[in-house]
Amino acid sequence: MIAKLKRCRNGWIKLTHLPAIVMVQLAIVATSASVTGVLLGMRQVGWLQPLELASYDLMVRLRPDQGVDPRLLLVTITEADIKAQKRWPLSDLTIATALKNLQQQQPSVIGLDLYRDLPQEPGTAALAKQLQQSNVIAITKVPDADDIGVKPPPSVPNERVGFNDIASDPDGVIRRGLLFVDTDATTLYAFSLRLAIAHLKQQGITPQAGRDTNHLRLGAAEFIPLEATTGAYQTVDAGGYQILLNYRARHKLARQVTLTQVLNGAIDPSWVKGKIVLIGTTARSAKDLFLTPYSAAEPQNPLMPGVVIHAQLVSQLLSAASNEISLFEYWADWVEMLWLGVWVLIGASLAWFVRHPLGLALAMLTTMTTLLATCYTLFLHQLWVPIALPVVGVLTVVMLVVSYRAQRAQRQQMMMMKLLGQNTSPEIATALWQSRDRLLKAGKLPGQRLTATMLFTDIRNFSVLSEQLLPEDLLEWLNEYLSAITEEVKANQGIINKFTGDGLLAVFGVPMNRRTPIEVSQDACLAVECALAMGDRLDQLNQDWQTRNQPLAQMRVGIFTGPIVAGSLGGKERLEYAVIGDSVNIASRLESYEKHRQTETCRILIAQETLVHLQNKFVVEPWGLLALKGKQQMVDVYRVLGRARASKD
Repeated sequence: MIAKLKRCRNGWIKLTHLPAIVMVQLAIVATSASVTGVLLGMRQVGWLQPLELASYDLMVRLRPDQGVDPRLLLVTITEADIKAQKRWPLSDLTIATALKNLQQQQPSVIGLDLYRDLPQEPGTAALAKQLQQSNVIAITKVPDADDIGVKPPPSVPNERVGFNDIASDPDGVIRRGLLFVDTDATTLYAFSLRLAIAHLKQQGITPQAGRDTNHLRLGAAEFIPLEATTGAYQTVDAGGYQILLNYRARHKLARQVTLTQVLNGAIDPSWVKGKIVLIGTTARSAKDLFLTPYSAAEPQNPLMPGVVIHAQLVSQLLSAASNEISLFEYWADWVEMLWLGVWVLIGASLAWFVRHPLGLALAMLTTMTTLLATCYTLFLHQLWVPIALPVVGVLTVVMLVVSYRAQRAQRQQMMMMKLLGQNTSPEIATALWQSRDRLLKAGKLPGQRLTATMLFTDIRNFSVLSEQLLPEDLLEWLNEYLSAITEEVKANQGIINKFTGDGLLAVFGVPMNRRTPIEVSQDACLAVECALAMGDRLDQLNQDWQTRNQPLAQMRVGIFTGPIVAGSLGGKERLEYAVIGDSVNIASRLESYEKHRQTETCRILIAQETLVHLQNKFVVEPWGLLALKGKQQMVDVYRVLGRARASKD
């Protein structure tokens, strides 16, 4: 069908008679666009951020660890160390001794992740001397609205001080690394960044401005700061200069030794020489522990010490600067929108065109597997793309389309039942339902030329019978009769097109187009078999009526096989399924021909056009060429006497 342009009275031009496939495609695109728009709105207000962050955590846990970083050494202060020193905070003398022992092994840089703004005698002077070493980095805490922060140790210059504040997400998980914080007076460097810069300086790598002069470049890497809407983030506080924290390993990030081992000189000098040494507490009592993407998979020990998180960021900065591991990248907003739209469109198309539930389930499984595998592969290559957003989009659009299809199918079923009635055999009903999309167009069954077999029935002398019963008794008697013959029509795969008071019109071979001679013969045989079965049922009814002193009945049947046009007839307010053609009229005339020529309970007349399809399965009596009422041409008529013997074997 070709789409046509029609000019309306108001001057607008509209499309009419679009092909069905084009209408389906437009519906799919419109639905996909609507779902995409709604999800983008939900994403913008942050409703999908928890799902995206959970997906990010899962991918972090699934990817393999990168192994121990040989450039780092962690000196951990454990519960056993605190018990051995019998105090917390540790004395300045203890820290000074540890620093002195480490300096003897020629480390590249030492980071002290312990607050030392107040003296902890004894040993304050000794600690101050060790903190004067040019390769020692101390910490401070940035003040905010809730507290006044923590000052660095006295006499340590600003270029060797870094803040150890950690940026957490709304769910408390650490996924971001904070590099700079601007205050009213100056720009503060992160503790991890100070350590990385001090180490890289010895390799001739110094901080530079990136392509954007506001961006930091270290060696081969330009660190692009996160924004509030970077990646899957939508409602995150992106203040300061932040990057996505790329965890190196969940457990064995670097070699670890305890404070007691350092104090006792029980470590190999090669573990320290040229390394970045971080000193910090891992004891639970110090409460310097945080949730990470690994926490969900570590129910026994879900928290990571702060010093380890700082070491993770140091390792990331070093690896990026030396071009060992690239930084995470993100798509532009318009690319993410396109990404979502494509997957939603795929989901809508599958939901529309894959009708079988099992097939749809397999298609959905394949689609989801492909989506997740693609996202994970990109993640392994340091590209973080939305994953929960397209997953939710595909599931949502599939549910919408399937719901629409179910509702549409229900409307189609109601329409077909309204047009064809409910008096159809299960086989016919199944065939009709499976072909509903082809048969129904714009809520109608369009006219189609078919070869079918019509069967008309009527009760002989019904007017006389009706005088013998009260109206309500007559209605009950007639319903009993019609119910019996209706069952026979359904049992023989016919469709009752209409009831004609005390009779009916049944059609065999509609609305499915029966094209082959074998199919037409099957319909004709079923119609004659149905008529004989009606006669048998009427005999049974007469026996029962006789015992109840009710009127007995005889019936006439006319059957004709020929071309007809079948389809919806009527207007918007009232529609019915009609069969039209001369074949219908001949069947009706056969039923009413010479009503007085009847001795049996059920008289069945057929024409030569039906007889040729019966394949000698029935015994017939020729009545010759007859002039039927209203017909100019003669019709060769036969009376059906019964089933042939061969058909019983």
